[in-house]
Amino acid sequence: MIASLPADVLSAFLVFCRIGACFMVLPGMSSARVSPRIRLLASLAVAVVISGLIDAPLQLALVAPAASVLLRLIVGEILIGLFFGLVARFYLLALEFIITGVGMSIGYGGMLGAMVDGFEMQSALTAFMSLSALLVLFTLDFHHVVIIALLGSYDVMPFDTLPDIRLLLVDLTDVLRESFLIALRLGSPFIGFAIIVNLGVGLLNKLSVQIPIYFISLPFVLCIGLVIMYFAVPYMLSLFGQGFTEVFTAR
Repeated sequence: MIASLPADVLSAFLVFCRIGACFMVLPGMSSARVSPRIRLLASLAVAVVISGLIDAPLQLALVAPAASVLLRLIVGEILIGLFFGLVARFYLLALEFIITGVGMSIGYGGMLGAMVDGFEMQSALTAFMSLSALLVLFTLDFHHVVIIALLGSYDVMPFDTLPDIRLLLVDLTDVLRESFLIALRLGSPFIGFAIIVNLGVGLLNKLSVQIPIYFISLPFVLCIGLVIMYFAVPYMLSLFGQGFTEVFTAR
C-alpha cells in the first residue's frame, strides 16, 4: 500500500523517518514531559521543509519501488536519524555522569529525586545542572545545528545507500570519548577538591582516632563544595555550550 504512493509523498515519508527518529532520542524533544503530539507535529513540520529542499533526482528511485527496497530505505533512514539524535544524547549524558560524580565528591549526591527532563532518579544537583545545560543548548539554538546536520547528511547518506553500521558505531565511540573528555575537564576542579579534602580528613582521623573527624567534616566539605559550585556553574555551562557545536559538527 505504501509502495503505491507517489514518489514525492514517499520521499517526504522517508525524510520524516529520519527526522522523527532523531527527535525521538534528541535531548529536550524526547522528554516524557513533552506531548507526543507536539513531537509528531514538529517532526512533520521539519520533514516537510527538508523534503522541499532535496534534489528531484533522488525521487527517481522511489517510482513504484519494491516492498523489500522500501523496507530497506525505511530502516536506513531510521538508523541515520537515531545516529544524529544519539550524538546529542551522549553529549548530555556525559555531563550528567560527571555531575553525579561531583555531587558524590562534595557530599551532595545522597538524596535522589525525579528529573525535570525525565523520570530517572537522580540527585538534585544533577537534575539542576542537566536542566540548566539543556536550557543553554536551546538558547544557543542547538536544535538548528541538528536540523542543519540532518539536511547536510543527504549529501553523504542519500536515500539509495544503506548506512555503514560499523562507521556509525565508530563515530558514536568517538563522540563518547570527546564528550567524556569535555565532561572530565568540567568536573576536574571538584575531583581535585575531593582528593585533597579526603586526604586531609583521613590524615586528621589517623592523628585523632577518638574523634569522628569524618562525620564532623561532612558539613564543611559540603559547604566548601557548594561555594565552589556557585562560582564554577557559569563557566561550566559556557564551556558545555561551546563544546556541543565542536562535537556535533565533527561528525
